[in-house]
Amino acid sequence: MMSDQELEERVQRAVDNFMAGYGCCQSVVAAFADLYGLDDTLAKKVAAGFGGGVGRLRMMCGAVSGIVMLVGLDCGQTEGSDREGKSACYKVVQELLAKSKEDNGSLICAEILGLKGHEKAVCHYEASPRTAEYYKTRPCAAKVESAARIFANYLRSKMESTSSAPL
Repeated sequence: MMSDQELEERVQRAVDNFMAGYGCCQSVVAAFADLYGLDDTLAKKVAAGFGGGVGRLRMMCGAVSGIVMLVGLDCGQTEGSDREGKSACYKVVQELLAKSKEDNGSLICAEILGLKGHEKAVCHYEASPRTAEYYKTRPCAAKVESAARIFANYLRSKMESTSSAPL
């Protein structure tokens, strides 16, 4: 059982990861990965390609992708024929992504960044340098915090429902 303080520390760890130069997805996944037996290095490697809206294509937000990865670690099915387990995982993903969309206006990186027209379609693979200007003009740290908080709240509600279950 994790305390509220421990969950808040994980949210802050996600933001700190982002401010240290990691991508949105890496930042969120690495903040919680140890709960599922993944070390920090492996978590960051597995999540690396999801930055910039998946490979900097500006598709689904990396922080949101981090939520999806964590839900898979938390409740993903491990047997191919387990349709009930797969459905249960999809349900959690949909609920948490609906919350993210409600809180942030979109799940799409380009929309969150306000990219329109040709800017949305132009994809460059070079990562943006992390400068003071970058952090001033991007809402990404706030989106990382939001995603980490949504996942922390999911864990909190899961713990509360488990602790209130009859023996």
